[in-house]
Amino acid sequence: MKTKSILVALVLSIGLFTVSCSDDNEGETLAPLVGKWNITKVGTTIGGQETLIDAPQNQNGCEKNYLNLKIDNTAIEGDYSSIVSPCAITTKTGIYSRSHNNLTLVIDGVTTTQDIVNLTLSELKLKDANGVISLYNR
Repeated sequence: MKTKSILVALVLSIGLFTVSCSDDNEGETLAPLVGKWNITKVGTTIGGQETLIDAPQNQNGCEKNYLNLKIDNTAIEGDYSSIVSPCAITTKTGIYSRSHNNLTLVIDGVTTTQDIVNLTLSELKLKDANGVISLYNR
Protein backbone atom coordinates (compact mmCIF):
# COMPACT_ATOMS: atom_id res chain seq x y z
CA MET A 1 0.00 0.00 0.00
CA LYS A 2 2.89 2.36 0.84
CA THR A 3 4.45 1.69 -2.59
CA LYS A 4 1.15 2.57 -4.27
CA SER A 5 0.97 5.91 -2.38
CA ILE A 6 4.55 6.76 -3.37
CA LEU A 7 3.80 5.92 -7.00
CA VAL A 8 0.68 8.15 -7.01
CA ALA A 9 2.66 11.02 -5.41
CA LEU A 10 5.42 10.62 -8.01
CA VAL A 11 2.95 10.66 -10.93
CA LEU A 12 1.22 13.78 -9.53
CA SER A 13 4.57 15.54 -9.05
CA ILE A 14 5.62 14.83 -12.63
CA GLY A 15 2.23 16.04 -13.90
CA LEU A 16 2.51 19.31 -11.96
CA PHE A 17 6.07 19.81 -13.17
CA THR A 18 5.14 19.40 -16.85
CA VAL A 19 2.18 21.77 -16.50
CA SER A 20 4.29 24.46 -14.81
CA CYS A 21 7.20 24.24 -17.27
CA SER A 22 6.03 25.41 -20.65
CA ASP A 23 7.62 26.94 -23.70
CA ASP A 24 6.79 30.62 -24.15
CA ASN A 25 6.38 30.34 -27.96
CA GLU A 26 8.77 33.27 -28.43
CA GLY A 27 6.39 35.74 -26.79
CA GLU A 28 3.31 34.62 -28.72
CA THR A 29 0.12 34.41 -26.76
CA LEU A 30 -2.31 31.53 -27.00
CA ALA A 31 -5.40 33.50 -25.92
CA PRO A 32 -8.11 33.54 -28.59
CA LEU A 33 -8.27 36.58 -30.85
CA VAL A 34 -11.76 35.77 -32.10
CA GLY A 35 -14.54 37.79 -30.47
CA LYS A 36 -16.10 41.21 -30.08
CA TRP A 37 -13.64 43.79 -28.73
CA ASN A 38 -14.88 47.17 -27.46
CA ILE A 39 -12.39 50.04 -27.76
CA THR A 40 -11.84 51.64 -24.36
CA LYS A 41 -8.56 53.59 -24.49
CA VAL A 42 -6.17 55.06 -27.05
CA GLY A 43 -2.75 56.60 -26.66
CA THR A 44 0.92 56.51 -27.44
CA THR A 45 4.34 56.08 -25.88
CA ILE A 46 6.38 59.22 -25.32
CA GLY A 47 9.86 59.02 -23.86
CA GLY A 48 9.28 55.41 -22.84
CA GLN A 49 6.12 56.33 -20.91
CA GLU A 50 2.81 54.90 -22.16
CA THR A 51 -0.08 57.37 -21.97
CA LEU A 52 -3.66 56.19 -22.54
CA ILE A 53 -6.89 58.19 -22.48
CA ASP A 54 -10.55 57.23 -22.84
CA ALA A 55 -11.29 56.57 -26.50
CA PRO A 56 -12.67 59.85 -27.88
CA GLN A 57 -14.42 58.02 -30.72
CA ASN A 58 -16.91 56.53 -28.23
CA GLN A 59 -20.12 58.63 -28.09
CA ASN A 60 -21.44 59.51 -24.62
CA GLY A 61 -24.60 57.54 -23.87
CA CYS A 62 -23.95 54.99 -26.64
CA GLU A 63 -22.34 51.58 -26.63
CA LYS A 64 -18.59 51.54 -27.28
CA ASN A 65 -17.24 51.27 -30.81
CA TYR A 66 -16.01 47.77 -31.49
CA LEU A 67 -13.98 45.39 -33.60
CA ASN A 68 -15.58 41.98 -34.07
CA LEU A 69 -13.13 39.31 -35.28
CA LYS A 70 -14.98 36.23 -36.53
CA ILE A 71 -13.71 32.65 -36.72
CA ASP A 72 -13.89 32.75 -40.55
CA ASN A 73 -11.38 35.67 -40.59
CA THR A 74 -13.99 38.31 -41.34
CA ALA A 75 -13.82 41.53 -39.37
CA ILE A 76 -16.59 43.98 -38.56
CA GLU A 77 -15.94 47.50 -37.28
CA GLY A 78 -18.88 49.07 -35.45
CA ASP A 79 -19.03 52.85 -35.03
CA TYR A 80 -21.77 54.49 -32.95
CA SER A 81 -22.59 58.10 -33.79
CA SER A 82 -25.38 60.52 -32.85
CA ILE A 83 -24.89 62.91 -35.77
CA VAL A 84 -27.93 61.71 -37.74
CA SER A 85 -29.91 59.92 -35.01
CA PRO A 86 -29.13 58.94 -31.41
CA CYS A 87 -26.56 56.13 -31.19
CA ALA A 88 -26.90 55.08 -34.83
CA ILE A 89 -24.45 52.36 -35.77
CA THR A 90 -22.40 52.20 -38.94
CA THR A 91 -20.55 48.98 -39.70
CA LYS A 92 -17.73 48.19 -42.10
CA THR A 93 -16.80 44.65 -43.02
CA GLY A 94 -13.47 43.27 -44.13
CA ILE A 95 -11.00 40.52 -43.37
CA TYR A 96 -8.19 39.98 -40.90
CA SER A 97 -5.21 37.72 -40.48
CA ARG A 98 -2.79 37.01 -37.68
CA SER A 99 0.87 36.25 -38.20
CA HIS A 100 2.72 35.65 -34.95
CA ASN A 101 2.06 38.82 -32.95
CA ASN A 102 0.81 40.96 -35.84
CA LEU A 103 -2.82 41.64 -36.69
CA THR A 104 -3.54 42.74 -40.27
CA LEU A 105 -6.96 44.21 -41.10
CA VAL A 106 -8.26 44.98 -44.58
CA ILE A 107 -11.43 47.08 -44.31
CA ASP A 108 -12.83 49.13 -47.19
CA GLY A 109 -9.67 48.39 -49.19
CA VAL A 110 -7.41 49.91 -46.50
CA THR A 111 -4.79 47.58 -45.01
CA THR A 112 -3.47 48.18 -41.51
CA THR A 113 -0.98 46.04 -39.61
CA GLN A 114 -0.59 46.38 -35.86
CA ASP A 115 1.53 44.64 -33.26
CA ILE A 116 -0.38 42.65 -30.68
CA VAL A 117 1.20 44.10 -27.52
CA ASN A 118 -1.06 42.21 -25.12
CA LEU A 119 -3.77 39.60 -25.58
CA THR A 120 -5.63 37.99 -22.70
CA LEU A 121 -9.13 36.59 -22.43
CA SER A 122 -10.42 40.11 -21.65
CA GLU A 123 -7.89 42.57 -23.13
CA LEU A 124 -6.42 43.24 -26.57
CA LYS A 125 -3.77 45.95 -26.88
CA LEU A 126 -2.58 46.90 -30.37
CA LYS A 127 0.18 49.27 -31.47
CA ASP A 128 0.70 50.52 -35.02
CA ALA A 129 3.93 51.53 -36.79
CA ASN A 130 3.44 55.17 -35.70
CA GLY A 131 3.26 54.15 -32.04
CA VAL A 132 -0.50 54.69 -31.70
CA ILE A 133 -1.96 52.30 -29.10
CA SER A 134 -5.54 51.00 -29.08
CA LEU A 135 -6.84 49.14 -26.05
CA TYR A 136 -9.89 46.88 -26.42
CA ASN A 137 -11.84 44.90 -23.82
CA ARG A 138 -14.44 42.15 -24.10
